[in-house]
Amino acid sequence: MIELFTDGASSGNPGPGGYGAILRSGKHYKELSAGYRKTTNNRMELMAVIKGLEALKSPNQTVTVYSDSKYVIDSIEKKWVYGWVQKGFKDKKNKDLWLRYLELSKLHNIRFVWVKGHAGHPENERCDQLAVAAGKQKDLLIDSVFEVENAKVNLL
Repeated sequence: MIELFTDGASSGNPGPGGYGAILRSGKHYKELSAGYRKTTNNRMELMAVIKGLEALKSPNQTVTVYSDSKYVIDSIEKKWVYGWVQKGFKDKKNKDLWLRYLELSKLHNIRFVWVKGHAGHPENERCDQLAVAAGKQKDLLIDSVFEVENAKVNLL
């Protein structure tokens, strides 16, 4: 079994932000993080899950994802995202990331567990540190889909 701990952060919403993820299986342990120059907290929460799943080397893994994001967990566990797909994500954000997650979800047996954020959960606290630090780096990545979508909205 693989445990995936995740967190996302942004300074401003939108603003610079990052994600942090920890993959753990037996004695194996890997930390992942990256920062983006303009993003949202929800995008980074979802990106942490995606990047963690993308880091798995083989399909058909049993993965328990620990997240403090009600947005991510409720969207999946309450099956809201499947309704969004049927409606073409009308009036919903983060379509690009949700579609990416849904493709990854076909490869593994994934279970979600909500953890209370900023409540002393060691791995959640570490993921928060990774996410915040990633968002403060000098050379931040460009979340091109998000920036292009927002540029279009701002032009209207």
